[in-house]
Amino acid sequence: MRIDRSWRAAVAVLGALLASAAPAQLSTPAPPAVVGAKPAIVERITVHGRSLEGSLEGDSADRAVLVVLPPSYKNGPKRRYPVVYALHGYSIGAEQWTREIHVPQTIEGAFAQGAREMIVVLPDSKTAHNGSMYSSSVTTGDFESFVARDLVGYIDSHYRTVADRNSRGLAGHSMGGYGTARIGMKHPETFGALYMMSPCCLSARTPGGDAAADEKTFAALRSPADSATLTWGQRAQLAAAAAWSPNPTKPPLFLDLPTENGQPRPDVVARWAANAPLAMLDQYVGNLRQYRAIGLDVGDRDGLKDDAQALHAALDRYGIRHDFAVYPGDHVSGVATRVQGQVIPFFSRALVFP
Repeated sequence: MRIDRSWRAAVAVLGALLASAAPAQLSTPAPPAVVGAKPAIVERITVHGRSLEGSLEGDSADRAVLVVLPPSYKNGPKRRYPVVYALHGYSIGAEQWTREIHVPQTIEGAFAQGAREMIVVLPDSKTAHNGSMYSSSVTTGDFESFVARDLVGYIDSHYRTVADRNSRGLAGHSMGGYGTARIGMKHPETFGALYMMSPCCLSARTPGGDAAADEKTFAALRSPADSATLTWGQRAQLAAAAAWSPNPTKPPLFLDLPTENGQPRPDVVARWAANAPLAMLDQYVGNLRQYRAIGLDVGDRDGLKDDAQALHAALDRYGIRHDFAVYPGDHVSGVATRVQGQVIPFFSRALVFP
């Protein structure tokens, strides 16, 4: 694992995200439709997250969720299915996530090409600052527990699932890939297989921008909702601070910034660094070894490639079995094709089917 000892590098855990994930808001190419693919059923529901109640920045505990049911779901009233939970990236929600990965077409195509049928669940984790980081924070709410406990519990009680960790998968792209790494490390009792697509925020990076100027901009905000007026990168910095350095005694944003007067704050820098999966991994080796399968991929022109390769090396160092691929593409250009051709088939092999 690469270690950057400069404080300035440690401040910007989100540096790679800012450099590479912004294009996630752009349109992405879809793989060709598979002739003869049977239509899936897409349901839009709302799930209340007890773990999200009382967030200091006022994010709703009622979350939009898209549930993709396989073509055979309505015809076999006694049949049960494994479930894959798929986490979106920063600055997009569940609806934009479906357009980015061309759901349900890619899921239907994967089934038509031989993948076994499963349920796919896409929760919305957007917050006042455009993303929860799938972390546990009094400022944003405990999105980690929402995914691993509240959402899984709701889906198991309302759909015909195989309610067992060996039949549950967790996947995500960019910030969702980070969430998959983070939640996966901590919750092997809930999930049996993981797939991280171009995960962001794995380690610290050299930051950009003017920290002192950003501090003045943030000081002028009167509520978390005011961050909608900021630049994409400034909102991402606030999202990270809300997730990783919350401060319940510091309204109106209820967070600590990693700099003060343009200079790094070592105490906050340490809190951010503690949330980087490459630093967390050593503590969770035993948990990661419990997974039936782990997948990791990244585009060869993605700014997150080096960190993905570092995670691959760290897993290898501990002898943790996993699949790793570097494919032709940038941060988003291949994501829909990967969902159809790699991710759904991966879970078809990895999960336990009835």
